[in-house]
Amino acid sequence: MIREDLTPELAPKLAVELGLKPAEYDRIVEILGRTPTVTELYMYSLMWSEHCSYKHSRRVLKLFPTEGEHVLQGPGENAGVISVGDGWAVAFKMESHNHPSAIEPYQGAATGVGGIIRDIFTMGARPIASLDSLRFGPLEKPRQRYLFEGAVAGIGGYGNCIGVPTVGGEVYFEEAYEGNCLINAMAVGLMREERLTRAVAAGPGNLLLLIGSTTGRDGIGGASVLASQEFDERAEEKRPSVQVGDPFEEKLLIEACLELLDRKLLVALGDLGAAGLTSSASEMASRGGVGLEIDVTKVPQREEAMKPFEIMVSESQERMLAVVTPQNLAAAQAVCDRWGLRSTVIGQVTDTGRFVVREGGAVVADVPADSLAGDAPVYDPPAERPAYLDRVQSFDWHTVPHPDCGYLLEDAFLAVLASPNVCSKRWIWEQYDHQVMLNTAVLPGSDAAVVRIGDTGRGEMTRRAIALSSDCNGRYCYLDPYLGAQIAFAEAARNVACAGAVPVAITDCLNFGNPEKPEVFWTFREAVRGLADACRFFGVPVVSGNVSFYNESFGNAIYPTPTVGMVGLLDDVEKRCTMAFKREGDVVVLIGETDDDLGGSEYLKVVHDVVAGRPPALDLALERDVQATVIEAIRGGIVNAAHDCSEGGLGIALAECCLAGSIGANVYLPDDLPPAVALFSETQSRIVVTCAPEQTDGLIEICDRHEVPFSVLGTVGGDALVFDEETRFPLERLREAHERTLERFVGTAEAVAGLTE
Repeated sequence: MIREDLTPELAPKLAVELGLKPAEYDRIVEILGRTPTVTELYMYSLMWSEHCSYKHSRRVLKLFPTEGEHVLQGPGENAGVISVGDGWAVAFKMESHNHPSAIEPYQGAATGVGGIIRDIFTMGARPIASLDSLRFGPLEKPRQRYLFEGAVAGIGGYGNCIGVPTVGGEVYFEEAYEGNCLINAMAVGLMREERLTRAVAAGPGNLLLLIGSTTGRDGIGGASVLASQEFDERAEEKRPSVQVGDPFEEKLLIEACLELLDRKLLVALGDLGAAGLTSSASEMASRGGVGLEIDVTKVPQREEAMKPFEIMVSESQERMLAVVTPQNLAAAQAVCDRWGLRSTVIGQVTDTGRFVVREGGAVVADVPADSLAGDAPVYDPPAERPAYLDRVQSFDWHTVPHPDCGYLLEDAFLAVLASPNVCSKRWIWEQYDHQVMLNTAVLPGSDAAVVRIGDTGRGEMTRRAIALSSDCNGRYCYLDPYLGAQIAFAEAARNVACAGAVPVAITDCLNFGNPEKPEVFWTFREAVRGLADACRFFGVPVVSGNVSFYNESFGNAIYPTPTVGMVGLLDDVEKRCTMAFKREGDVVVLIGETDDDLGGSEYLKVVHDVVAGRPPALDLALERDVQATVIEAIRGGIVNAAHDCSEGGLGIALAECCLAGSIGANVYLPDDLPPAVALFSETQSRIVVTCAPEQTDGLIEICDRHEVPFSVLGTVGGDALVFDEETRFPLERLREAHERTLERFVGTAEAVAGLTE
């Protein structure tokens, strides 16, 4: 018998307070055939929230290609999984923790890392790497420095403690992210293919085993309140909704769960993330076509007098839900005991297809399990092309004065090199442990991280490796969401190609404003369409991902930011490549060609304070051929260094190569373009490479065979970067500009005070 605790008059009011629309409440009443209880309303409000149900994005996401020769598990599980050869598989996924981090940056970012790592070992994979993709407002503002420093500290504090290396990532600073920072975390895990595990409940009579931390009130409403609505002046009131993480408990969970899976003691395993027990249990039941019963009095609680709805939707961290047979219960709990973890039977699998929640002898919720996980409403919002696009795309960058020689050009070059979006991110990644496990073959700071494949503990190493990169230029997407999303894909693929890897699969984190606004939904749909078309052209599937809507503050949306996390494969880790110029006398070659693409460029923003124009054009066929050329040249041992041209243009790419290798270069810029264009144009499909003089003919032969343009720029050598034998930048001058920017901003008293700005 259901315990009636809401009247028909009060229930609709509570539903609206929890974020449900009146029509959604009516649908719940129709499903149940009665007035829902408080616990049921909380459960539906979380599972039908934007964060959990993707109700505004589900139809559009069907545009993505999700199958391919390497795919073992596509979207729909905790993480995607691909085969990487020799019986090994890689699980990976990217997710957002934007809104919690804007309220409490340290814990918001830390628990974002913890949550995505749980998604990885839930699949049966040992986490081996993580990356982060971050966006903040201008660092000149104290609160932005507070958010930036807090988020970086949270990522490092959690990742370092659990022993998972943070090997790469990206960060941008733009006014559009001032009211709503973005914290996107990507994690990667390694497993044998036969270890692949899915969160599918099965076997009526099997037991539900809750493993890990106790349950408290932290995180309640995180998915429905923080992640599914815009920010306003009440944002600070939401601070208690931010989860609190314990990385030491997570480390124990990793080891215990992997041992449980290795010993085949579990039927299924799921992570308690957004919506807590409600999400994990209902999704496992829905996938398996079974029912579940849970008794909340058996859930270990860290706070007194917790109500059933609080227990069911708490987002307390470091908790896993396992399905075990009665015969394996004792052995499973013995493993948990040995790792110092709580493990408690809180319910069982049934054959009813219903999700029943009890408080002792009283039933507080009884709903069809499918209705929570699979019956959420699906919307097709109106879409309207934003009016601002005509204005910004019509901007002619030729109308602003551009330096053409002398100190003005030098000043512009150093200003772009020192800008927060271009400068060295060493201050960030030096706070991260990026070498733990000893499998990181290319450290942060290059185009892509490279991680070896194999198990060092068991001596099962291979010659294979994966290359990892995350990319998105939100400014491009603001100016043209379709093209900007394609450039995000192209740059991520180009980065792993520069390491010598073939792009094989992506995860994504799609960050946008309020989808109920027609202009925002149009940008979302266009970005997904662009990304899907690029994936399909390259034959690279989307195997996992996340949608983060309502990234707005006081009605102002962020730039459309469809972040791409790319995984590429190297057959031989010893043939990996980095951006650093390495040998005096090597020839510098530009593969690709430079056009007059200054629209949306870093140069326009830094030197002229303009965000306008059309983003650089992208020819997908040329992009594919340029990448294939570089990959072949690297694998053939012809290329000694490779670095893609992206933000800042060719001049910045050359400076970064010199600084990475602590060696100069003498180069000639294209003489058919104005100097500012030659230096700062952000034309796509360009990669700077070097080779020994005797290898030049071999490199040219590969370029000719792939029919890609190229030009010989000069040679490596000396202690300065010299353009056209006229403009000389000593390495120390470049280093001072490039490596000191973040250090000049962070660690100030004003940043600490930014909390109350």
